[in-house]
Amino acid sequence: MLENLLWILLGLNLLAFLSIGADKLLAVRRCRRISERRFLWAAALGAGVGILLGAAAFRHKTIKQPFRRWLWLWTVVGLFWVGAWVRFARG
Repeated sequence: MLENLLWILLGLNLLAFLSIGADKLLAVRRCRRISERRFLWAAALGAGVGILLGAAAFRHKTIKQPFRRWLWLWTVVGLFWVGAWVRFARG
């Protein structure tokens, strides 16, 4: 079970990383964008690290406030939940 959880988290973070890149591309092309709310939900579910790494790699949403503060908060919340799941999975 723990191994499955880690694979799921890896997939979520990879998808979040790529989503930040896609949002950057959409912004450059002036197309409809991915909402910040979706990124914050993803961070709360454990994909915050992928979002933060994607933001740094693509230089996207690195200055925008209050989104950055909320992103850090929900990343910590997401890490808390992941830690709780790992503890639960170990028994």
